[in-house]
Amino acid sequence: MIIDRISMLNFKNIEEAELSFSPKMNCLFGNNGMGKTNLLDALFYLSFTKNHTNLLDNQIIKHEQEFCVLQGYYKDGDTIEEIYCGIKRKHRKIFKRNKKEYERMSEHIGLIPMVMVSPADTDLIQGGSDERRKFVDMVISQYDKNYLRTLIHYNKVLQQRNSLLRNNMAVPDDSLFEILDQQLAADGIVIHQKRCEFVEGFLPVFRKYYQQICNEGEPVDLQYESQLYDSDAEKLLASKRQRDKLLGYTSVGIHKDDFLFLLDKYLIRKIGSQGQNKTYLIALKLAQFNFLTQKGHSVPILLLDDIFDKLDARRVEQIIALVACPEFGQIFITDTNRKYLDTILSGMDHDYKLFQVENGKIEVL
Repeated sequence: MIIDRISMLNFKNIEEAELSFSPKMNCLFGNNGMGKTNLLDALFYLSFTKNHTNLLDNQIIKHEQEFCVLQGYYKDGDTIEEIYCGIKRKHRKIFKRNKKEYERMSEHIGLIPMVMVSPADTDLIQGGSDERRKFVDMVISQYDKNYLRTLIHYNKVLQQRNSLLRNNMAVPDDSLFEILDQQLAADGIVIHQKRCEFVEGFLPVFRKYYQQICNEGEPVDLQYESQLYDSDAEKLLASKRQRDKLLGYTSVGIHKDDFLFLLDKYLIRKIGSQGQNKTYLIALKLAQFNFLTQKGHSVPILLLDDIFDKLDARRVEQIIALVACPEFGQIFITDTNRKYLDTILSGMDHDYKLFQVENGKIEVL
């Protein structure tokens, strides 16, 4: 799957743009704050129905404007897909595929597989367990629709249970809690199993990419922490019910799972240097790309936003060599200057496009 062209109106600082892209390499350069990342975020939005940093929809509309529009045209072999998104302040957003509006946004997830590496992804390593769970759940959801449906249902039931816990005095007995706990347990078992399968298949790929980038033999690991390894899901919820009533929320379950990112058996967020943290992150995302390629029917689009900062020259060279490999399909790379971009382009023997971005205006060179 590649994006052939995009039309943008009032998206962040980009007032208006009509752009066509190379099916292989697209490089954007310009100073910070000019709009390079905003273009990548528009591509991300058309794939996931949300922006990469989880801003509210009204925050992505250009200041002093009332609406924004994104329209992307994609090619997958002989198939053409037109994806439209319209957002208006104080109105619900509209997402359409080939002029037909989606009933549920979740139906769109997985149609356009994509992987983005961004400075904002540091929260994946430095942040809390929520960020790491979202990463894993997003990867699995792109190739497993059943997982996405189960996850959505689990979260709806969890909201119902939490609402009951907050209004405990209005609940005459525990019969409703028992029904909800049964549903949470059934969904939780499915989600837990899928996450276990993911880690088992993903870990060898991740280790391979990390070693290719750093080439120093640093042992890395990704471990899945879950209460369901040692406990029956329904019994666990029942055992904590009285405590949860006092807390006002559900304190156990797969929504409390975590994924430990380890370097030499220690949490990388505690011992890793800036270069090691960034290498770990890039290896995670390249492994995500490889994993989705194996699981899906089309090669994902790869977005690399300002990835060379904080890396030594040798690691940069390894990353450049990796992304130039034939296994990668359409790629978008941003940087503040042309140094690394020119290095990448000079070693390529296939199609590319170079864009300069300044104050929200994008020019093809």
